[in-house]
Amino acid sequence: MAGNTLNVNSTLQCPHGGSVQIISANARVKVDGAFAALATDQFVISGCPFQIPIGTGTKPSPCMTVQWLVTDMRTKVNSTPTLSKSSVGLCLTAEQIPQGPVSIVNTQVKSASQ
Repeated sequence: MAGNTLNVNSTLQCPHGGSVQIISANARVKVDGAFAALATDQFVISGCPFQIPIGTGTKPSPCMTVQWLVTDMRTKVNSTPTLSKSSVGLCLTAEQIPQGPVSIVNTQVKSASQ
C-alpha cells in the first residue's frame, strides 16, 4: 500500500468545513485496523453550510459527495484503486455541481492485508 493511505477512519472535509463519511465496500484489506478506502466507495458529506446568493436571499447549496479525479495508480484492492494523501477529489452538490477540492485532514500510515 502507498504511504498515507485513506481508510474508513480518515478525516476528510469539504471546502466549507462539512464532514466526509467514507462508506467502503472493501471487506478485504485493512490499513491501521480499518478498511482501506477505495475510489469507488461512497463519500457522503454532512454539515456543509454553503449557500449561493439568489436575488435578495440565498439558497442552500451544500456539498453532498466526493468524486475522485486522481487515485493511487499502483495500489489496488480487487482491481479498484485505493486513495491516499496525494489523491485529488472534488466535492459536488446533489445536482453534481463542483464546489471545490476535498481536504484530506488525517490519514493512516501503516497497512496490512487481512
